[in-house]
Amino acid sequence: MTGDPALPIALDRLIHERLRLAIVSALAVHDSLTFTDLRTLLDTSDGNVSVHARKLEDAGYVTCTKSFDGRVPRTEYRLTGKGRQALERYLSHMEALIKRVGGA
Repeated sequence: MTGDPALPIALDRLIHERLRLAIVSALAVHDSLTFTDLRTLLDTSDGNVSVHARKLEDAGYVTCTKSFDGRVPRTEYRLTGKGRQALERYLSHMEALIKRVGGA
């Protein structure tokens, strides 16, 4: 990242939140994850996954597909292109911030 070192680095507040960043990061390395997969992977509650995944879905960062596996509901999440770009920008900003703070 180039530019004036005195300018603040703008972080994406939507994915800066710990659990949303974890959801986006998990989806970046998997084609898709079910609701149960995310809950287990992130070691959190149903409510946390639901609320944070909905915010990401509303922003267009993830898609949510609901279906049935037999009679059992199945919710599956995928990272969108917009979500992947947001994550890449976020990681670039964090790297630039770390370099700035570290004096590198």
